[in-house]
Formats: sequence, C-alpha cells, structure tokens
Amino acid sequence: MSSDAREIAEPIESPPAASMRDVVIAVEGLGKRYSLQHQNDDGLRHIVERAVRSPSTLLRSLFAKRTSSEDFWALRDVSFSVARGEAVGIIGRNGAGKSTLLKLLSRITEPTTGTIRYRGRVASLLEVGTGFHPDLTGRENIFLNAAILGMRRVDIQRRFDEIVAFSEIERFLDIPVKRYSSGMYVRLAFGVAAHLEPDILLVDEVLAVGDAAFQQKCLGKMGSVVSEGRTVIFVSHNMAAVRALCTRGLLIEGGQIARSGTPQSVIEGYLSTVRADALTPVAERTDRKGDGRMRFTHVEVLNSMGEPVPNVSSGDDIAIALDYESPDGEVLNDAVIQIKFMGGFGQAVFACLTRASVKEPLRLETKGRLVCHIPKFPLLQGLYPFSIWCTAGGILEDLVPQAGNLSVIEGDFFGTGRLPPKENGEILLNHSWSME
Repeated sequence: MSSDAREIAEPIESPPAASMRDVVIAVEGLGKRYSLQHQNDDGLRHIVERAVRSPSTLLRSLFAKRTSSEDFWALRDVSFSVARGEAVGIIGRNGAGKSTLLKLLSRITEPTTGTIRYRGRVASLLEVGTGFHPDLTGRENIFLNAAILGMRRVDIQRRFDEIVAFSEIERFLDIPVKRYSSGMYVRLAFGVAAHLEPDILLVDEVLAVGDAAFQQKCLGKMGSVVSEGRTVIFVSHNMAAVRALCTRGLLIEGGQIARSGTPQSVIEGYLSTVRADALTPVAERTDRKGDGRMRFTHVEVLNSMGEPVPNVSSGDDIAIALDYESPDGEVLNDAVIQIKFMGGFGQAVFACLTRASVKEPLRLETKGRLVCHIPKFPLLQGLYPFSIWCTAGGILEDLVPQAGNLSVIEGDFFGTGRLPPKENGEILLNHSWSME
C-alpha cells in the first residue's frame, strides 16, 4: 500500500455531532490508480526497413515491442460516511468506478490514496468466485467463510440449516463448489453472506446471475438485514430495486461522487444524463460497442404516414427507422436487430426483436434502412429512451445505448377517451370485459 493510503479496520471514534454517532463506514479522500501498459507490435514494413539497414537486428526486430504506460484513476477523491442501519444504493454507468469502490471497501484491493474506517464485521458478495475455495464442498465453504468473519463454531451451526434452506442446494452440499453452476454458486454465496449476521453487507450486481425468483428472495433478505439495524451497500443497475430497498443513493461518474441524496433524486439525476446521451446523433456516438462490421448511422421515429415526428400518442401506429452501413462493404448474414425501450426508472419495458418476429434469417446488405413497425403503441404518456443493437452470426456488431428518446403524449388507446393512471404501470394492454 502506498504511503499516502491507509486502510484502518479499528473502531471509529464517534464525532462530536450526534447525527454521526452511529457511523460504521467513513471514507475520506479515497483514490485508486492503475498503471495501464500499452504494447504496440512493430509493423512488418518497419521490421523490413530496419533489417535492410542492419541485418543483425532482424531477429530482435521480429520480437520487438514498443511499450508505453499511462496512469488511470478508477476512483479519485471519494469521501462519504454510512450510518448503522442505512441501505446505500450505488449507481452509475459501466466503468464509472462502482465495483472498484466495493472492492476497496471489502479489502480485496488496496487504495492508492485516502482512508477507509470501519466499525463492525464486513461480509461481501461481489463477483462469482470471490471468497470460496473451489476444491472445498459447499458445507466446508460455509464454515470457512464464517470462520473468516470471526464467528464461533456454535454460532455457525445455529445458522447452518437456515443458510442451506435459503440457498436451495441441499442435494449438492457435499460436492466441491467448482462443480457448481454460476447460479448455485451465487445462491450459496449470498446465503452465507446474508445469514452470518455481518454488521455491514456489501453486494455487487452479481445477483443478476440468479433467476428472477431468487433475485426477489435476495432483495427481501437485504431488506430484513436493514430492518435489523445492519448496513447494506448495494451496487446495481436495477433502479427499481435501488428505489425500493435503499434509504440513500450515490451516483458515481468518472470515478467521483457526482450526486448523493434520496434514491429518487439520485436516480432522476442519473437518468437525466442517460437521456441526454440520446440527443447526440447516432453517427457521432463514441460509447458504442461491437466489432463494427456494421454501424447504425441514423435513427428516427415515424408516424403511420412514414413521416418523421417529434412525438407519438398512446395507441398510434408508429415505426422506428434505423439506417446502417458497413464501413468495409461487407454483407452480413444471420443478423439480429433489437430495439429495447426503457421505462421511467431505467427498467426494460419491452423489446422488438427480429429473431422473434421474422421467420427467415436476416441478411444485411452493405447499406440500407431497417424499419420496425409497432401498431397501436402501448405505452402511457412519458419519455422512453431506447437502445439498439445488431448481432451477426452471434457476434455483437453494434450496440448504441440510449440511441434515442421516444416522447409519448396522451392518446385514446382504448377508444373511450380514458386511460388508467400511470401508477398502475406504463404498459397498455388491449382488453375487454363482459358480464356472465
């Protein structure tokens, strides 16, 4: 650890202010720096030129690499405190520094600058594989993890059956965990972390590995942990879960805390930046991902007449047009296109997928336009960001998150002049009633 970084696991002295007397985590000036090494192989032309000038350098030239390095700060000057019984949701874009922060808090890696002070026992559930020995059985790993947390054997035995029942792996308890599926691994890891009575529970997005029923089970357990007066720090892209579970939110942007406050205000701040991305033309977006054999170049919303429109009404027949081109003039076979719409809290609302609605495999020529027709648009009034992506032969070619915003105004979806209130959900479903 560098001389300017300290990690202190001793009790925190209570500050004079009464509001701070129950602080269990205090972070001050935290930073994490990585040194990125870049290696660039010499091109064949340069190797040949050097070999002609000096034949003795030919072999050395064949293996020569030019290296350079740069400092990258995953986190910088992060300070905050967490009180006993708080549930803090940490949100932000991929690569913002959320997981790095959790690794520092859980002492998996050391900080470059700053201090972390704890009060109490810390349990963490980060990435799959953390904290378990692959050659030990599930039963042995339960006892090992509990011992690391400082629990007595009698306390472990008292909670053992509860952990096994929660994890739903009783049949596989005496099998080495290296033979577990990722879902089984996460179920056991969460069961151990949540049931061994830690004072502080750190949970990363790893819960996304489990099925929907188990995710709800885990969220319920985290809620009970908080209600018992213990502390949870939860990193997630599930805004609805953060809003429901957490008492406070932190937004991480570029390795720094950009916003702190109620979950509602922090989520709204995050989503406002996400929606702002959609204002940048697709052709100019630099945050896209994929191999790049095709690129989306333009997106527009069309009405039933095929005309570009700034907004649509609930119940309108609309279309989303996607222009694309192949930079290298390559024709792509077995292509799949998707448009995914997000709701008010960043949750997926529905998706339009060619693989589901088109029988034949899609062939993309070197340049063209794809049009997705959506009859009787089924969303209530609001602003809905949407993402677009394309795969070919199972390989991601282009993904543009928040490629556009679809503005929906109130319409007559049911032909009655009335719509249900939005608190009942955002999706409208055509239906009818009869008396029998």
